[in-house]
Amino acid sequence: MALIVQKFGGSSVADAEKIKHVAERIIRAQIDGNQVCVVVSAMGDTTDELIDLAESVSSKPHGREMDVLLTAGERISMSLLAMAIIEQGGKAKSFTGYQAGISTDSAHGSARIWKLEPERIRKSLEAGEVAIVAGFQGFSFENGDTTTLGRGGSDTTAVALAASLKADVCEIYSDVDGIYTADPRIVPRAHKLAQIDIDSMLELSSSGAKILYIRAVEFARRHQVPIRVRSTFSADAGTLIYTAIEGDNMEEPIVSGVATDDTQAKITVIGLPDRPGKAAEVFSVVSESGANIDMIVQNVSTDENHLSDISFTLPHSDRHKVVEALKAKQADVGFQSISHDDEIGKLSIVGAGMKTSSGVSAKLFGALAKAGINIEMISTSEIRISVVTRADQLKEATRIVHTAFELDAADTAIVYTGTGR
Repeated sequence: MALIVQKFGGSSVADAEKIKHVAERIIRAQIDGNQVCVVVSAMGDTTDELIDLAESVSSKPHGREMDVLLTAGERISMSLLAMAIIEQGGKAKSFTGYQAGISTDSAHGSARIWKLEPERIRKSLEAGEVAIVAGFQGFSFENGDTTTLGRGGSDTTAVALAASLKADVCEIYSDVDGIYTADPRIVPRAHKLAQIDIDSMLELSSSGAKILYIRAVEFARRHQVPIRVRSTFSADAGTLIYTAIEGDNMEEPIVSGVATDDTQAKITVIGLPDRPGKAAEVFSVVSESGANIDMIVQNVSTDENHLSDISFTLPHSDRHKVVEALKAKQADVGFQSISHDDEIGKLSIVGAGMKTSSGVSAKLFGALAKAGINIEMISTSEIRISVVTRADQLKEATRIVHTAFELDAADTAIVYTGTGR
């Protein structure tokens, strides 16, 4: 008997009919001889609606109370799904993050899992029940408060439970059939991958691919949890994300996919004294503001004043606080001025085969040059090349690069509903 952890996103449980459909799928998996633990997100746009509601009564909602409020969405989903399974003749029991034994630190809104003790989940599975867990939430081991895991928290919950329960696979269900070579909403002829290695998936997620959030992929990599990404609305086998132990040992493709990110901004610190320690001062200010940096470019000073510029990218939501923090420290650090640019887009190509293949950079840059698309910043890893372009050229650049690397499929990709989550 296999043990499967299944996670269903908000679009999969958006209304009563979809919840009934999910219940049917879960019962079929159990009839096939599997023990099934399910993790659910909040229905549709429930989380966004709760955030709007909080902001309508408070100009700055308290973090602890926001966590209490936002976890209500997943609790609604889990209980309704349990009712639907019971109505269809199955056995099910729902559990909050606390009841499931998900212990975290006390960072409200972005808590990290500290320990997982799913004893009640194990007992439920042994009793022949479908154990349904509210995603995105836990409780602080420090003070017992309700916490949330931040963006993509239900994915993280599912992978963490799969690791703790030693599940055979963690299945992530959304509204697309698997991992595609690009976002099918941007590149209609993107094709679905049968499988992809965990390292390439980690790079795609960190580069903006939204089908799986990076914390879940990091957890799967660390704990060797195989993941299968599937659609709630089809019987397609989806995409297997395999660890070093899994897979068919075939040679990896040079480029597995093209990812885009239009949620970043660029900040440039101008006229920074070109001497040791000044870059450290800049990024100490950035770190103290709580922002995460992505790409960094520093030019070498060429004039007698020995001044340089540093540009870096970061989430657009962090741009304002970082600019203000740097301006407050301008006299101490000694730079001349600061500028920012919100109209940028990041394009990344990812593939494990890039480690042993030449000419990848030339093909990427050549395709963009031929289309008249200028590159503003470049960043690389062993299996990734990322470039920054103008935001209004990002979609065109993605389609051009996808075609240049011969990733186009013969047919148009199928997207069953709205968002890919």
